[in-house]
Amino acid sequence: MRNQPKNSALIGALWHATSEVPQDIDLPLSAANGQRLQRELCQRWLDRGKPVGGWKVGMTSGGSRDAMGPGVRPFGYVLRERILPSGSDVAIDLIQIGGVENELCFRFAATPPRDCDANSIRDYLDGVAPGFEVNQKRLSGTPSDGVRVADNLSNWGIVHGSFQALDTLPDNLDDLTVALSRDGEELATVGSRGHIDDHFETLALLARSVPRYQLDIEPGHVAITGAYARTPLAPGRYRGDFGSLGSVEVILT
Repeated sequence: MRNQPKNSALIGALWHATSEVPQDIDLPLSAANGQRLQRELCQRWLDRGKPVGGWKVGMTSGGSRDAMGPGVRPFGYVLRERILPSGSDVAIDLIQIGGVENELCFRFAATPPRDCDANSIRDYLDGVAPGFEVNQKRLSGTPSDGVRVADNLSNWGIVHGSFQALDTLPDNLDDLTVALSRDGEELATVGSRGHIDDHFETLALLARSVPRYQLDIEPGHVAITGAYARTPLAPGRYRGDFGSLGSVEVILT
């Protein structure tokens, strides 16, 4: 493989960035090539006995939609040990630089087929919960799209509330409004309409994409589908309110 030495150096730099952040990695790389290299980074965790427990899909909401090109929706993995219940305490020193985003979190009951669509994907889900994505900014400067994807789209982990049956979702998810607060002070309230991709379309795309990289969505895995609001890391108790779906909290210290 002609570019293997360059790729190996990039993976080494990204791996180093998981503990020493931020890293300045300036390399032209497409999102598609970044997705392939992300798989190599994931393998390093797997080889160290750190299994995957969940997934994220990027570029699905707000100003990030189509930022890597029309319809480009890369995915990332989430380590099982970093999928935490509501009320968990996360030390900012572990992350150093990053942010929190409130997102819907779906749980898989079974491995979906590679040809599923937005309707059939529901048959492979058994719950939905209010959630947070905790991001870690491991890259400095303005990295290329591909480097951002290879870096696992900045994911550090997920915090989720109580899972409920899918029929507790509003009949029209466009009607869902989500609020983000810190220590009781509201930071943002965001409605779904016009802001975020259809969640089930996103999950179906994830189910079709993951197997291409010799990975599997397994029963019990969770997936987040896009940010409603985001805020930089700072000490405090963060709360995401998802209306009838309940709320989720994370404490950053």
